[in-house]
Amino acid sequence: MFGIGGGEMIFIIFIALMLFGTDKLPEIARGLGKGMAQLRNATNEIKNEIRKGAEEHGLDQKSLTSGFTDEIDNVKQGFNKMVDKQTPESPLNMNDVTSDITSEINKAKEALDDITGSGSIKRS
Repeated sequence: MFGIGGGEMIFIIFIALMLFGTDKLPEIARGLGKGMAQLRNATNEIKNEIRKGAEEHGLDQKSLTSGFTDEIDNVKQGFNKMVDKQTPESPLNMNDVTSDITSEINKAKEALDDITGSGSIKRS
């Protein structure tokens, strides 16, 4: 949890007990729990509002991400074809692989630039 080990967690709990005492610690934990619940509820409400606004304007997640998904599938298919062509007589050359990947990345960047216009997303 958060990159903290068991020993470190016990040390933190020990320090918290020393600072706040056993009578205040449950109150603090309850307050933190309520705060986390409120934060979770607020983020869920924001997500729902964004989703509702997008649906009102005729946008949905699938229509926005379908182009990216198609491009990723095309790259996967191309990579699989490249690997399938490899035989002991004609081994896979890593320079060819990296140049192919670089060219595909550049194509994807150009496609994104075409979608966004000038290459950067403008905020209003």
